[in-house]
Amino acid sequence: MNENDTVRQRLAVLRQQIDLHSHRYYVLDSPLLADSEYDALFQELLALESRHPELVTPDSPSQRVGGEPLAQFVQVAHRLPMLSLKNAFSPGEMADFERGLRDFLSLAGPLSYMAEPKLDGLAVELIYRDGVLAVGATRGDGLLGEEITANLRTIPAIPLRLKGNNLPPLLEVRGEAFLSRAGFARLNEQRAASGEPPFANPRNAAAGSLRQLDPKVAASRPLDFFCYGVADPAQVPCQRQSEALLYLAELGFKVSPLARPCAGMPEVTAHFAALGARRAEFDHDIDGMVVKVDAFDLQARLGNTARAPRWAIAWKFDPLQAATTLVDVKFGVGRTGAVTPVAILEPVALGGVTVRHASLHNQEEITRKGLLLGDRVLVQRAGDVIPEVVKPLINERRGDERPIVWPERCPSCDQPLARPEGEVISRCQNPRCPAQRVKALIHYVGKAGLDIETLGAKAVEQLHDLSLVRDLPDFYRLRPADLVGLEGWGERSAELAVEAIARSLKAPLSRFLAALGIRFVGEVTAQLLEERFGSLERLRQAGMEELLEVEGIGEQSARSISQYLADPQVAAMLDRLLELGLELRAAGRVGLPLAGLVFVFTGTLAGCSRDEAKNRVKALGGQVVSAVSKKVTHLVCGEEAGGKRKKASELGLTIIDEAEFSRLLAEAGGATAGRK
Repeated sequence: MNENDTVRQRLAVLRQQIDLHSHRYYVLDSPLLADSEYDALFQELLALESRHPELVTPDSPSQRVGGEPLAQFVQVAHRLPMLSLKNAFSPGEMADFERGLRDFLSLAGPLSYMAEPKLDGLAVELIYRDGVLAVGATRGDGLLGEEITANLRTIPAIPLRLKGNNLPPLLEVRGEAFLSRAGFARLNEQRAASGEPPFANPRNAAAGSLRQLDPKVAASRPLDFFCYGVADPAQVPCQRQSEALLYLAELGFKVSPLARPCAGMPEVTAHFAALGARRAEFDHDIDGMVVKVDAFDLQARLGNTARAPRWAIAWKFDPLQAATTLVDVKFGVGRTGAVTPVAILEPVALGGVTVRHASLHNQEEITRKGLLLGDRVLVQRAGDVIPEVVKPLINERRGDERPIVWPERCPSCDQPLARPEGEVISRCQNPRCPAQRVKALIHYVGKAGLDIETLGAKAVEQLHDLSLVRDLPDFYRLRPADLVGLEGWGERSAELAVEAIARSLKAPLSRFLAALGIRFVGEVTAQLLEERFGSLERLRQAGMEELLEVEGIGEQSARSISQYLADPQVAAMLDRLLELGLELRAAGRVGLPLAGLVFVFTGTLAGCSRDEAKNRVKALGGQVVSAVSKKVTHLVCGEEAGGKRKKASELGLTIIDEAEFSRLLAEAGGATAGRK
């Protein structure tokens, strides 16, 4: 046996031993070795790999210490979207959630759930190929995240190689990276000792640690990890979420010991109360409980909306509260002209964050709460995130408090404000209002828009003030030379900004539509428009009648879209973007078995709810509309079908009953399975 073979064998033994003892220490909290013994093994590994770098493997424990710094993060597409969760704040909302599940599934029997603590950290995806960690990424916008594999490798609780045999060839695990309270305190002590500013809260510290270009920085921070599921249940030999968590623990993952299977909503409610009562005792922050339908087959039937799974919900704890003084009220103007009041507060610590501003919502809310300037007020972080003023502490009034005066003219352009009938918000009607234009630009590049890296609100305000960006096409005319030398800009940051802007020209159509800031068009409506029309050109040709045919788009949204696209200035702006290289891509529905087919439903379906039927059609590439027209290809008739059948017959459309519809779905589902 030559020297390399001997070293290779010793390295294999060392890696196996270090993996075993790391798992016992970081995951099971049951160490078998003293720290000095573990350190001796690790130092021997490092020494051998230093002398034989050709024998270093990606799953070696040495890779946790952090490699060379990165030049920049690259984006990675999630194979399946990492969706956000709908929130609930009361037992009544949880009852509504369960009622919605039963209605969708046409189910009368019991539902079982998995109840898991909602960790306050950074959601990530870990991709394992043949049992070895290959890619790690942030959630990002749910479709695209940042690849942070090198940083995630440094977290001891994340296995670099999975345990066991018969491992799946591909496993996409999702979980939360976080800092314990003790780890957060140690980190801030270290920063204070070195003269660095402390982090505001553990979540910010975890996110900041994992977004370091130098992995050695992440390795120096006490990050932890709990996994909470898989992207695709087909990758694991399990039928339920509760089984999947046990399976992931067997593979070497750390799973929260606070997760509980619940036989019904009463057990869910009891576990929520127990977690809330012990919230302060845990060694890490949680801000609620995630409730999931346990059975994977029911999850598949329920499917997802554009932004969240139907089968899961986040039940949030009561918000944190503190008392402070309402010093002043400032009035801001949003991108749609809405004038909103913002409370200026005497700074107060609230849940690890210093709060200086809070939402006051609108004039009616201020009047209803009876707020006065100078009041002592109760402030809370709604959902533990957005600060808001709850109420004045009337018994603490001194007599020198003053009324809050609502402006009659726009604070930005000084034009008269108007309050449309039926609305509670005053609006500036001036389309050239500087504040509206700036907010529209900020929205376009922000998280709810195209999420263009390096272009935050302050940067956009700076470019607008310098007249470098006045309209959306101006972003795409920027060159690094325009930015270098401006306050806060260097050569590298200017290059990265221009590169990120250029990449946004090839955005998904739905993201672009949401980024435009059309009133009443958010993420969900934008997705409906993308699915229905497929291209910006086709959407620009659509009239009110065709927009109203889209399932889920009402008259208010349709009118807003139609008016926006008919505006000559908007048309000219879109033409300029196309000339600059705008190349939008629609969700890949071409090739799906029902692509090109348009369905209308009438009557009552016996085998499933109307919502589930529509969801299954959409998942297979078809479209669903609410009215019969020449564009419809299939009318599905349930029991007691109405007048739609007669109109469909007159138009010569294909009319099928529920049995034929079920066969069509089964054939389409088989075609989809055959391509995988």
